Amino acid sequence: MKGTLTKYAHIPLKQKNNRVWRTYEGGALIDKWKNSPTQVDNSQPEQWIMSTITARGKDRPKDEGLSYVETEDGFYSLKELIDSDLELYLGRDMAEKFGTTGVLIKMLDSVERLTIQVHPDKDYAKNILNSQFGKTESWYVLDTREVDGEPSVVYMGFKKHVTKALWKEVFDQQDIPRMLGCLHKIEVKAGDAFMIYGGVPHAIGAGCFLMEVQEPTDYTMRTEKITPKGLKIGPELIHQGVGEDTMLDCFHYDFYSQEEAVQEWKITPEVLDSSEQHTLRTLFNKKHTSCFALSELLLEGEYTIKSNGGFYVVVIYSGEGALLCNGQAYPYTQGDEIFISAAIPAIKFKATRSSKILLCYPPS
Repeated sequence: MKGTLTKYAHIPLKQKNNRVWRTYEGGALIDKWKNSPTQVDNSQPEQWIMSTITARGKDRPKDEGLSYVETEDGFYSLKELIDSDLELYLGRDMAEKFGTTGVLIKMLDSVERLTIQVHPDKDYAKNILNSQFGKTESWYVLDTREVDGEPSVVYMGFKKHVTKALWKEVFDQQDIPRMLGCLHKIEVKAGDAFMIYGGVPHAIGAGCFLMEVQEPTDYTMRTEKITPKGLKIGPELIHQGVGEDTMLDCFHYDFYSQEEAVQEWKITPEVLDSSEQHTLRTLFNKKHTSCFALSELLLEGEYTIKSNGGFYVVVIYSGEGALLCNGQAYPYTQGDEIFISAAIPAIKFKATRSSKILLCYPPS
């Protein structure tokens, strides 16, 4: 079996559709991106990309969230393929340090505001959740839409007046307007990019379609016990089993002015390389976090990416063309998600239609 699975490390691996249930609704812009004939909002507003972890939730399918790949030998989860030879698929450094991909990628489309939440930093994850990963994440806004006539916004970071005692008070009272009033409200547009570090309170507003690159866990602490659309959230999704008081310790009680919050967490992309045929930009990199990286390739012709000894993930936001790998051409089109293992020395991207290609990398 190992020999059967290891051969797939030498070709680009295209993921099957992988929509995941959440406590909020959305997903129509994911359908649009996937060129689906129907575009509807429902309770599966996220597409998990190249995932080797399962989603957390009571009474959910046990494998929900795992990514699958169709091969000539049948369907395999990406986790099965990687586990057949960690070093071949991930590269020596990732195999030895983590033994897993170390990253999770999502496409997320909200038609309602998400609940106010926080994710653990590495210390909290290690000491409270017995996890080597927290959930620092990043947002790259790809598109927006008005919902009920309101522009798309995000909420993040405590305002100057917020203390832990005040936050506990509004949580105990479930005073949602006061909770929202404790956070900075920032209007967003396509192209905006933000880092959301573990411990930072936040909420994605209605009408945001974004790529979220994050540490590979599904740990989310929520402070709203009922979603904006009236769904009651169980305790396991409020505090992840640690209890409400310990959940409140997950927050970093730092405070900022609006200007300081934007300066702290909004990221300006930088051009790495450009020509008449391409522009390669970095969005998130070692300057922002060691947990992952994200670059964007705008392609009109050809561009070659050489292996750096590790794997990466290709997400085709728009365009068409081919990936040239080991003498073979593999077509790509809008909506494709492709795993490139550490065993592949180089990929030449050749666009036949203007392409926007997102390149996601594991921890550095």
